[in-house]
Amino acid sequence: MPHVIPPITTDLPPRSGPPVSGGPSGFRASSDLDGFYLWLGPTGAATHLDARWDSAFGGDLAALRIREHALVGALGGDFGFSKYTASSGGKLWLDGVVGTRVAGRTMVGLTAGPLLEVSDLQHPRAGASVGAWAFVGVTPFVRVGLVNESGTFVELGVRVALPVFRR
Repeated sequence: MPHVIPPITTDLPPRSGPPVSGGPSGFRASSDLDGFYLWLGPTGAATHLDARWDSAFGGDLAALRIREHALVGALGGDFGFSKYTASSGGKLWLDGVVGTRVAGRTMVGLTAGPLLEVSDLQHPRAGASVGAWAFVGVTPFVRVGLVNESGTFVELGVRVALPVFRR
């Protein structure tokens, strides 16, 4: 008895719904940046204080709520520290942070808050500062402030914000 080969059909049955890849997913699109973030990273700056320039290096931890398409796109707080390289001491700060998008892409904003200048040779001195920043992958910033007994300072620097938590 000869062996009969069934005919091959190349037509697939019609779909019952839209195509799905890999089943249901609980993940958000990577393009959606809205959420609550904790960022931790290094900071470096040139500081003009006591009539001279000094460099400072340290780190900061920021807790921010990001809403890309809202007028207030970033809102939160930042705690940081820096150590001067040439002179003794450094700064600790706690800033409020607010930001908005400009030109549809770049997040820019302001910071303000109290600070404490610490030194190996003097008692801690209280102060306050205000600053401006822009997020362009890294975060360049400028900050001006006043410290008791030291006077005013200007700081130009950059922060590298590394996300450690997103929700």
